[in-house]
Amino acid sequence: MAVPTVNIQIEQGADFATTYTITNSDGSVYNLTGASAVAKVKKYPGASSSSSMSTSLIASTGKIQVSLANTITSELDPGRYYYDILVTDSSNKKTRVIEGQAIVTPGNL
Repeated sequence: MAVPTVNIQIEQGADFATTYTITNSDGSVYNLTGASAVAKVKKYPGASSSSSMSTSLIASTGKIQVSLANTITSELDPGRYYYDILVTDSSNKKTRVIEGQAIVTPGNL
């Protein structure tokens, strides 16, 4: 499965959430039964520090929702970041299912 690149915009100081439908290369829904997911935002791909995004899965529809609370987004400096979502399936196989740039826009804090 090729990893889709999806760029997002996060407003500093605001709650953020988005939902993705994960599909296989043939267009069928990716099987998320028994899976878990982690998502992180980093200043650059090799950075040692990151902010974890909350994740929730709807296995039957292949949907993954990721979110950041306003307490987290208020700590992000405006600018370009990178993020990805990694799924671990029921057999412990890890697959990156989404990646992209996250632009944090300044808030009026």
